[in-house]
Amino acid sequence: MNQAGKETGTASRAAGPSTKAGQSFVLGLWGVRYQVKDVSRSVAFYTQQLGFNLDHQNPPAFAQVSSGDFKLILSGPGASGSRPMPDGHHQEPGGWNRVILQVNDLPATIAILKKEGLHLRNEMETGPGGKQIQLEDPDGNPIELFEPAR
Repeated sequence: MNQAGKETGTASRAAGPSTKAGQSFVLGLWGVRYQVKDVSRSVAFYTQQLGFNLDHQNPPAFAQVSSGDFKLILSGPGASGSRPMPDGHHQEPGGWNRVILQVNDLPATIAILKKEGLHLRNEMETGPGGKQIQLEDPDGNPIELFEPAR
């Protein structure tokens, strides 16, 4: 601390990440983690149904798939990214937060998904930003398919 009783910049930085306005300890987006019950089944879904690439896999615990620069980490039971929280809460698939994947022709995509028997949570919605629909992966994790307005 300085003579006025204020913390100096050096002590603040040594204690942890910078909190100055406009600065962040975040380097960028790595990807999104989904909790899954069966890693192999999820890899098949994302690669065969949605066209993702398989980057890494170590079943039954872990796999990483990608589309362009986007990485999706699939954590199965027993993976380090699936362990219970200190308060005992278990990480589980599902919920409402979701990955948004852009498509060119949403109505045509929906027709293909329905023909393949995939589970859609809702009907296509249209708003000022575009069209969207929610698809579920085999473990109930939501995926939003989105066609921007033109």
